[in-house]
Amino acid sequence: MPTVQHTVVDSPYDLLTLVAVDGVLSRMYMTDQRHRPPEETFGTRDPRPFTEAVRQLDAYFAGELTAFDLPLHLEGTPFQLRVWEQLRLIPYGETRTYGELAEALGNPGASRAVGLANGKNPVTIIVPCHRVIGAGGGLTGYGGGLDRKKRLLAFESGAAPDALF
Repeated sequence: MPTVQHTVVDSPYDLLTLVAVDGVLSRMYMTDQRHRPPEETFGTRDPRPFTEAVRQLDAYFAGELTAFDLPLHLEGTPFQLRVWEQLRLIPYGETRTYGELAEALGNPGASRAVGLANGKNPVTIIVPCHRVIGAGGGLTGYGGGLDRKKRLLAFESGAAPDALF
């Protein structure tokens, strides 16, 4: 049976709950995030497995880190795992559309499936699903809420949140 542990850290975007399986980050949720499982699935509270993740998150929020370098234990379908890997390739401060991700996966007709997989991303911010926008360049769904998505994109681009979308 795997060991599941969690910790809660503050961020500019609300509290973040980090969950590790056997000491490796596997999930990260914002408060009131869509698809957030019940807290009893987060295991025991213990900050020890999260030292490096918290350090990198702090550096990201301070504007000092643009790419995370953390081992992740992601669980999903083979297609979801491929989508989440593509998300990690989107550079800081840039966006991609669902269609562009589908094209990168070699399946240009799969933009809806990419959107569904994007919505199930278990490690928000670190696997940057907030960097995916609609085909027309508009702001589209985000499990943490559109306001947070807009603020994250503005933060990464150096723009005022009201200047985007």
